[in-house]
Amino acid sequence: MSQSRPLATSAEVADYLGVPVATLDQWSYRGTGPRFSKVGRHRRYRWADVEKWLDNQASSKAAA
Repeated sequence: MSQSRPLATSAEVADYLGVPVATLDQWSYRGTGPRFSKVGRHRRYRWADVEKWLDNQASSKAAA
């Protein structure tokens, strides 16, 4: 069995991304944020999903 990182809380992901937890809440509602799982009433994130989402947010356009 491979070792994996513990699931992340909304606060941990928000801190990592440098955004307020409320922003994660909005992204979740809109379906635009990182993929998450519901554990009871709580959102939990796999770090691999957060990294994949972040990679997909990278712009291929040159900065103006």
